[in-house]
Parts: sequence; C-alpha cells; structure tokens
Amino acid sequence: MGLFDFAANIGKKVFGIGDADAAEQIKANIEANNPGVSDLAVSLDDEVCTLEGSCDSVEAKEKTILMAGNMKGVGSVNGDGLTAPEPAPEEVQPEVEYYVIESGDTLWGIAAKFLGNGAKYPEIFEANKEVIEDPDKIFVGQKIRIPK
Repeated sequence: MGLFDFAANIGKKVFGIGDADAAEQIKANIEANNPGVSDLAVSLDDEVCTLEGSCDSVEAKEKTILMAGNMKGVGSVNGDGLTAPEPAPEEVQPEVEYYVIESGDTLWGIAAKFLGNGAKYPEIFEANKEVIEDPDKIFVGQKIRIPK
C-alpha cells in the first residue's frame, strides 16, 4: 500500500504540532474508533506517520491509514507495517476510489457526483464511519473512500 499523502495543515486536531506524545494520541484516536486493527503501533516523525499492526481486512487497513492521515500535523502515512489477510479468490472485493473533500462539498453532492444520486450519501458515510464521525461535519482536505 505504501505511502499515502495528506495535507498536514488541516484535519482533526488531536495534538499540538511537536507534541512528544502525538503518536500516542493518534493511536488512541484510531483505537477509540477502531476500524478493525489490533496490536497497533504508531510513530510520527516530521509529519510522516508510520503504522504497524494487524488488520481484519483490506478495508480496515485503508480506514486505519485514512484515520491517521486525516489528522492535523500528519502529511503522509506509511502503512507498509499494517497486515491484512488476502481475500479468498471467490470473495469479491469492492472497488474503492479515494476522494479529497473540496470547499463547498457535502456528502450529498459527493454521492450525486460518484454514485449518481445524492440520496445515496449514507453509503459513503457507512464506508467512512470511522473516518467521518458526523455526516454533517466533513472538512476541506479530508480524504475519504468512495465505494463503487
């Protein structure tokens, strides 16, 4: 999965820039909204957040990376240390696209654009419920998953 880029100067603020315990605060935030990761280890060095742990699924791995990256002060996330089981050959993996929220966006508008109907915004919220805590509170620069 490699390195994911994010906007370090925006996002959910859970720590102050330069806080010695920033990595612990990122870890606590992810665990509080646990997307399906265990044995999580987090380090933060010069806006690069490195994650290690065991994820229940590829989806859980993606959500863990997004949760870390959507925090103010994190410019990129290295998720190479996160493991997830390979899906069984007969198991169809949903196709996912990533989207960075822009000024004026709403989940309704994003759903209309990507899913063809604004009323399908709950599908986007459900795919990001650990990343978006309230469907009415999304922010510019936040990166989310768009299910196909």
